[in-house]
Amino acid sequence: MITTETLRRFAPRSRMPDVHARALEAARVSSSVVTPRRLCHFMGQIFVETGGIAHMVENLNYRNAARLDAIFRSVRGIGDAKALIARGPEAIANRVYANRLGNGDEASGDGWRYRGSGYKQLTGRANYRDIGRIVGLDLEADPELAREPEAAARIAFAFWDARGCSPLADAGDVEGITARINGPAKLGLAERRQAVLRAMSIWRQAMSPRDRHAS
Repeated sequence: MITTETLRRFAPRSRMPDVHARALEAARVSSSVVTPRRLCHFMGQIFVETGGIAHMVENLNYRNAARLDAIFRSVRGIGDAKALIARGPEAIANRVYANRLGNGDEASGDGWRYRGSGYKQLTGRANYRDIGRIVGLDLEADPELAREPEAAARIAFAFWDARGCSPLADAGDVEGITARINGPAKLGLAERRQAVLRAMSIWRQAMSPRDRHAS
């Protein structure tokens, strides 16, 4: 279902649509994403996670101190945010992801090592370890694998299935899926809804009449 042509239409900012389409489709066939409707919800989520399937690593190059302070509880005010921004993305990652998601403390470097990566933006040592076991890759020892399209695609579909997202896609529950993909904050929910609708406009011809009506 995922071809270079459909991916190029869906994500015109993607610089390697052929590579991404090949990786995603190869991983999809072994997942529960077996209907166009499920695919549209999956693609809508990864579109937002990757900034239009354009970035395989989380952008931690913050410039707005107020926004950094507002998003992460571990940032202690505007002054602290400005100091972190001055130190750069690695320092930001090590602070905001310290002692979370199976990571060690700020000095461990785990925040940067296990920062958001791939189509799903897999984050945290525990997630790298657990999803790595599912897909048969030692992501904990080699986190760079999560940033490569082939492995990243397997990870994204494995995470989707492990979190039981396909039944929610069948019900059209974008908010529920977003909570399982992004966490309780459900960041970018409106953008995710729009991305799912965009996906449906592209893959709609492959849908059954029932799915077309429901969409």
